[in-house]
Amino acid sequence: MLAVRLHKDGLTVEEIEAPTPRPDEALVRVHAAAITRGELEWPVDRLPAIPSYELSGVLVDSGDEVYALTPFDRDGVAAEYALVPERALAPKPARLSHVEAAALPMGGLTAWQALFVHGRLARGERVQVTGASGGVGHIAVQLARHAGAEVVESGPVDLVFDTRGGELPAGERVVSIVEDVPGATYFVVEPDREQLLELGTMVDAGELRPEVDSVFPLTEARAAFERVAAPGKRGKVVLQVGSG
Repeated sequence: MLAVRLHKDGLTVEEIEAPTPRPDEALVRVHAAAITRGELEWPVDRLPAIPSYELSGVLVDSGDEVYALTPFDRDGVAAEYALVPERALAPKPARLSHVEAAALPMGGLTAWQALFVHGRLARGERVQVTGASGGVGHIAVQLARHAGAEVVESGPVDLVFDTRGGELPAGERVVSIVEDVPGATYFVVEPDREQLLELGTMVDAGELRPEVDSVFPLTEARAAFERVAAPGKRGKVVLQVGSG
């Protein structure tokens, strides 16, 4: 199969053997895989490694359409086929193409966990999201409004959700996905099937929509990672592997 692999000297697109599922794993024919800023720095202790940890595709065994955020301690999904823990998979939202569905898991789960798990956001509260146009921020704004919170740009707030670092506005509670932010609760997003089901229900009800910044074929992975690191990005950068 064709796969993107990170080596010590950079990214390559190469032919490798398709993986064989172990117990509790599913083999997915990948249609689209989204990428995240900085992720090429994550697997430095286990090179060569396949990047990208969010996908939309089809189960090889059943033909069911699925999407997922995969664990970060294993190979990613920027390939024609990928192994995904069964517990991480959820049905793909019917309203979304594979490209759009691949753009949702990382941002959707990060925003959900920041606002509701760590931030304890309640109806009627005021929330400020830094980096509100990014891959996580634009989802967080939609989720907060859907939950009955008021999303503001300034003034006193109950919750600050920080997606970019730097100087932060004051808030009663501050949650960040950027390390070393003083006074903030820092966390790393975790795969969660039940939360993906909730997000998918919102999407299919027309209450949530992921934004795609740009789409690159798998063979242009290097250009895709250049784009994800560039300023002015709005939404997710997605690798299209099959029909999207």
